[in-house]
Amino acid sequence: MSVDVKLFDDLEAVAADAGDALDRAHQPRVYDRIEWFARTAARCPVPGRPLVARARAGDTALWLFLARKGSKAQALASWYTLDFQPVRQGEGMLLLAPLAAQLKKLSHISMSPVADPDPIRAAFRRAGWITAVSPATVTWEVRPPADFDTYWASRPGQLRSTAKRKGRKAGLDITIHRQFDAAAWDAYRAIYEASWKPDEGSWDFMRDFAETEGAAGALRLGIASKDGVPIAAQLWHVENGRATIHKLAYREDAKDLSPGTILSEAMFRHVIEQDRPQVIDYGTGNEPYKAEWMDGARKMWRIDCWNPRHPASWPGLLRHLLGLVRRRLSL
Repeated sequence: MSVDVKLFDDLEAVAADAGDALDRAHQPRVYDRIEWFARTAARCPVPGRPLVARARAGDTALWLFLARKGSKAQALASWYTLDFQPVRQGEGMLLLAPLAAQLKKLSHISMSPVADPDPIRAAFRRAGWITAVSPATVTWEVRPPADFDTYWASRPGQLRSTAKRKGRKAGLDITIHRQFDAAAWDAYRAIYEASWKPDEGSWDFMRDFAETEGAAGALRLGIASKDGVPIAAQLWHVENGRATIHKLAYREDAKDLSPGTILSEAMFRHVIEQDRPQVIDYGTGNEPYKAEWMDGARKMWRIDCWNPRHPASWPGLLRHLLGLVRRRLSL
């Protein structure tokens, strides 16, 4: 099999070379689209310059989106990227080993968070790299039934009791937007900034994301208000059988009303009944409250790859190998 590998340092050149293969119509995952990587590079820049490796053989292709600084590279990703992987066209993972072999000018590559590290690790090993996989974070998931009542009956009794009791007392008005709405977005920002949450990483990134996904019909933005004042918000993304809860917040001064729980019940009901997703995930992070709404946590991983032929890799590789020795001696 003849494999053509090309390296790019410009995302516009990547897009031109790919044609429409990296667009929404051909990439079902939002994190695999050229617009996602372009938004990341523009709004949440990773240190260094983009380095995109593309391998192609016939109708099959693979892209690995990295950011390079010196001889080191990392995933072209940010805290908004909930699942990083090489981007495929057809059976593209078969091309990862020859692609990795062409990255010989790099000493170290790190990728995170990765849901399934084994194919990546195996491909880089075949190309002569030394690899290590370590836990990065977790993602909580549920495979909901087709009706909300069945899902809701499977949740902890205390959660259902709280939602019912607080819902009657709070008297909240809830609106769920399926397209971008500027007033709802302003309400979301105001809620977030009055919440317990830290500063948003990039409001420009989030607004671009909300506008784009709203135009595509994949946005679900819920706002809960009390007496006309927005007090809780949730931003979901629903597409191709997967619903992801990206952001949620409520005003700290409205905590006693349990607006987060009340809005969550409404959002789950809406998405399960209207969108019927195969999977709902709670993004990344192991916050205890997620267990009440989800069925289980799945580990996400970090992959480190060292090029033993590159001298700059030797200090990090030595630390890794010494760590392995210490762990084995401690058993």
